[in-house]
Amino acid sequence: MSLLVFGLGYSAMHYVTTRAASERVSGTVRSAEKAERINAAHANVNPLVFDGRAADPAIRPRLQSATHLLVSVPPETSGDPVLAHFGEAIASAPQLKRIVYLSTIGVYGDADGAWIDEERSARPNSTRNRARVIAEQQWLALGERTGSEITIFRLAGIYGPGRNALINLREGKARRIVKPGQVFNRIHVEDIAGAIAAAFAPDAPSGIFNVTDDEPAPPQDVIAYAAKLLGIEPPPEIPFERADLTPMARSFYSSNKRVSNRRMKEQLGVSLAYPTYREGFRALAAECLPAAP
Repeated sequence: MSLLVFGLGYSAMHYVTTRAASERVSGTVRSAEKAERINAAHANVNPLVFDGRAADPAIRPRLQSATHLLVSVPPETSGDPVLAHFGEAIASAPQLKRIVYLSTIGVYGDADGAWIDEERSARPNSTRNRARVIAEQQWLALGERTGSEITIFRLAGIYGPGRNALINLREGKARRIVKPGQVFNRIHVEDIAGAIAAAFAPDAPSGIFNVTDDEPAPPQDVIAYAAKLLGIEPPPEIPFERADLTPMARSFYSSNKRVSNRRMKEQLGVSLAYPTYREGFRALAAECLPAAP
């Protein structure tokens, strides 16, 4: 596998440093400063700067040798910036076999708490999720035009090392906001890496897959469980109507759905390392507990 990553963010870097650690990987970052940090920390990663406008000239020749592409760059209103700048180069890349695009379950919009799967049509209820739908359609269209295998991963809310409710509790940032009937879907970053690895397997099917764990759960229950692991009192419950939220944070509560991961398990053969937030938080608790004296 010769892998090029557009967008070395949290999830993509976890995959690169755990599942592709023995490979020489090229990937894009938004700034020269981040490129320097990655160079210093990861010997197998060759960072190239692409900020949505300016691009390192080395990206185009790197595309010519790539067999696999992982894309985690967020879309712009008009669609995917990677395709806007490199669409023809990707379409004509002679060795490219598989492309994985990281999207979001936000494209489904609100389902009033019902279970849904990939057969549900996209019904985005925000500008950012409408942009995601446009980007998904652009990547699928490229696959139809070129014959490349395109896999769309619709990710649930991501947590993992350095990014989780336990850390928020330790830092005093966690809140228990209660909106009756509200649930959120989650996925550990390690299980995202496992899904990407499964999608890059030689005989893996392409298509659209939800990447989420087995148990959508009320956010206040998740915070309470994290507090129990840390041996501290959970923060008090705050009714949603009285919560001081940013417009973006409030928008998350406008979508309530339970997202099925059956297709990911049955067709890609993914076995979750962390089937619910409980297993995930127990594994993460050690990094958040006070150091021994």
